[in-house]
Amino acid sequence: MDDIAAVEAYFDGLSEPHRGLLAHVRAVVRDACPEATEAIYYRMPGFRVRGKLLLSYAAHRKHCSIYPASGMVRATLGEELAPYLAAKATIRFTAEDPIPDELVRRIVAVRVEEGTAPKGGR
Repeated sequence: MDDIAAVEAYFDGLSEPHRGLLAHVRAVVRDACPEATEAIYYRMPGFRVRGKLLLSYAAHRKHCSIYPASGMVRATLGEELAPYLAAKATIRFTAEDPIPDELVRRIVAVRVEEGTAPKGGR
């Protein structure tokens, strides 16, 4: 099974509202970083940029999550991200409180910067 087929198979196993929430996140990430490639990482769909993990996302019983909320993501997005932080590296959201598109775009931008910064950089 190729990478996109594996991601599609993951989505096929989801029910609503999780399928819709994660399909929307997936579309926002694709739009924010068209060069990213998709695959399954740690049994979750996700994206890589230049060989490095950009982010992954998953459906859980009562919520959906985006990983990782790295130190740079937390420091850069601070209070804007705070309502969605569930653990040190977990961003959690629900159908009742979906993560805003602009916040997803900003997470992607920080992760791209973080992944492409020179060693010892920010």
